[in-house]
Amino acid sequence: MAWLVSGAPESVRLLSVERDPERARVAAEVFAGRPDVRILHGDWQRIEAHGPYDLLVLDGGGTGKTPDDTPADPVRLLTPGGRIVIDDFTPASDWPPQHGGSVDRPRVFWLEHPALDTVELPLAEDLATLVGTRRRSDGR
Repeated sequence: MAWLVSGAPESVRLLSVERDPERARVAAEVFAGRPDVRILHGDWQRIEAHGPYDLLVLDGGGTGKTPDDTPADPVRLLTPGGRIVIDDFTPASDWPPQHGGSVDRPRVFWLEHPALDTVELPLAEDLATLVGTRRRSDGR
């Protein structure tokens, strides 16, 4: 969050949700002097009440990477033309992408979502990030 705050003009509102109450408390203290920065404690789904967003970084929920984590809905959460970033993927070189010996369903969800144009960016030998842009005309 600090890198976003350091480069954002004060007119840009920034929101972060922390699951850990102590981290949320400390982060709120760090940004206490920035009224445009809001730190919430709780589950990632708390972001839904504050959208839609021009930029959304999902890191800790809403990615669909675990069996109990339903992927976020980019149509509800992003403005048309808004961007979503989902990191911490292992780079894929085949289609369909594989992870752990089976189809990487979360990655396929984001890469083939009908409301998004999404690309995979390999960042290191063992790290990739998905960046998607919500289509301005997605038929919804």
